[in-house]
Amino acid sequence: MFHHNKELQFNARVSGPDPRFARLLLEQFGGGNGELKAAMQYFTQAFAARQPYPDKYDLLMDIATEELSHLEIVGATITMLLDGVNSELKDVAGAEPIMGLMKGKATKEEMIHDALTNPQFLVLSGGGPRLTDSMGTPWSGAYVNANGDLTVDLRSDIAAESRAKIVYEYLMQFTDDPYVKETLGFLMTREIAHFQMFSAALDTIQPNFPPGILQGDPRHTHTYFNMSNGADARGPWNEGQGPWQSGEHWTYVDDPVKHVVETQGEIHHQPEGTTRTPEELQKKEQELSKMRSEQIREKIPTGPNQWSSYPQTSLDSPMGTTD
Repeated sequence: MFHHNKELQFNARVSGPDPRFARLLLEQFGGGNGELKAAMQYFTQAFAARQPYPDKYDLLMDIATEELSHLEIVGATITMLLDGVNSELKDVAGAEPIMGLMKGKATKEEMIHDALTNPQFLVLSGGGPRLTDSMGTPWSGAYVNANGDLTVDLRSDIAAESRAKIVYEYLMQFTDDPYVKETLGFLMTREIAHFQMFSAALDTIQPNFPPGILQGDPRHTHTYFNMSNGADARGPWNEGQGPWQSGEHWTYVDDPVKHVVETQGEIHHQPEGTTRTPEELQKKEQELSKMRSEQIREKIPTGPNQWSSYPQTSLDSPMGTTD
């Protein structure tokens, strides 16, 4: 159950109207890295976690709800930045509608340019935000990533928070309004907090690498192919132990063509950089598959099912009770 509180989570303010920046800020309202995308992604992911992982459901729903709060902050800021546009549009009998918001010839030309590149922004919005990005592209459910595996979904969420953070960082360079910068700074900082929350949640799921269940073929997991000519870069991503566990290391293939020919297209490539055998990994897959399946199966009843209890005094759903 959602309940709207009329006070914003952060006191959004602006020094004055700025239609040009309002358009840029649409990226965080209806764009692919914006607040609505984040809210819908975490909201959608939460359903699969509700019964088997109620703690992660609680996390995802809390952050999804906070993202809706952030969407409201962005929408409020856009509306205030368009202050005056709505009244000017209503003044259909006025001699110079909208022009009163423009400061000089250059600003007028920029507004005309914006109207040509994104005509719907002012023509259809009437002085408020729309569910589009800054170029007028409508918001899409295709932005949402939800795979039903927490080791995958939480990594998607960490990436989503990273992208949202950097967009706010870029946006702050396009306004000199101290109040707007203060608001954007708050929103950017919450992306950092959410990043840490998702990272901590992922750490509680062990093992969590590689994502999913299947472990990968040991003949290919530790191989780095040098796929370019000229000067080459070396680092922990292609030499030494890198991120692998103790006793393992990267295998660097300097001449991929020669390697592929010699191994008959990788068919005869033997594992290098790891001592783990296909049989060991297959056994691990079976154990992990059984463990994850049981974690879910034991939390979901075979008969009647119920999502909530009234009142909901524990994280778990009231399995098997429909009274």
